[in-house]
Amino acid sequence: MRRRLAREAIAANVGFDQLDRPPHNHLMDGPDLVFDRALIGHRRRRASRNTVPIADFLLLAAAKELVERLATVKRKFAIAADIGSPLPHVVQHLCANGQVKRVVRIDRDPVERDRSNPIVIGDEEYLPFRAGSLDLATSILALQFVNDLPGALVQIRRALKPDGLFLGALLGGDTLTELRQSFATAEAELTGGASPRVAPFAGLRAVGALLQRAGFELPVVDQDRITVRYDTMFDVLRDLRAMGATNALVERSRRPLRRSVLMRAAAVYAEQSADPDGRIRATFDLIWLSGWSPHESQQKPLQPGSAKVRLADVLGTTERSAGDKTGR
Repeated sequence: MRRRLAREAIAANVGFDQLDRPPHNHLMDGPDLVFDRALIGHRRRRASRNTVPIADFLLLAAAKELVERLATVKRKFAIAADIGSPLPHVVQHLCANGQVKRVVRIDRDPVERDRSNPIVIGDEEYLPFRAGSLDLATSILALQFVNDLPGALVQIRRALKPDGLFLGALLGGDTLTELRQSFATAEAELTGGASPRVAPFAGLRAVGALLQRAGFELPVVDQDRITVRYDTMFDVLRDLRAMGATNALVERSRRPLRRSVLMRAAAVYAEQSADPDGRIRATFDLIWLSGWSPHESQQKPLQPGSAKVRLADVLGTTERSAGDKTGR
């Protein structure tokens, strides 16, 4: 009873459609499923129960960077939602920096409770927010595992108030390229084929295009590369298990990985991606994206031909027509 009342209070203050049955995302009717979302949740829960500490170094670095980026925006935010970020690091950093009055955390499978901030069971692909209910939306290291990234971005933009801000980061680019290449080489040598072992990641330009397609104004994307060094490939896999981020592709092989393939992949990794001291590299590319919900006060590009000063005058050069040749 107390939990139900708490959920109703959150809904009244923050603006949810239906907490127990979020609206169907019709954009999900089209795209094929790439990730087994239930398996991702299961592995995150399993990782939280292990005696090995959760490997949260990427989350901590991204949460700190998010707050630093947000500090460049000279504005206070009354209501914010952190969408799908694993663990409460982002919420804790947002509350500590003083720019955000209230933060609600949306998580499909929360593995850790944070009594100081409300958690709503929700999915990045089926957001329960009413249109125009948020001043700020954030998401760290979650959106790379959704099956419909365009649809998720559209829903985030819809949930923002006019001139509301979305700021997030997802894994993309060449993330884990060394691991992907090592497994592909080993399986090709020993089995004559290759099974998908590492998830595909979106590139910088693709993410920027999706941000525009979702209807965000003033979209900005950039990339941060974090290179982590390990002793062996098995240490990379250990951290991925501790993150709950091992292979969850729908098209993954269900057959147990042969020991010979695993050992050969480790050898290839060491041959191709080792530094002079023998330690190997693992690449994590964080793609940062930000955009604003449309509002009439935002800057707009000028219409072609509306300039009042010639470029030649600004540069101090002589203007020539397209048919003129230099020296004539």
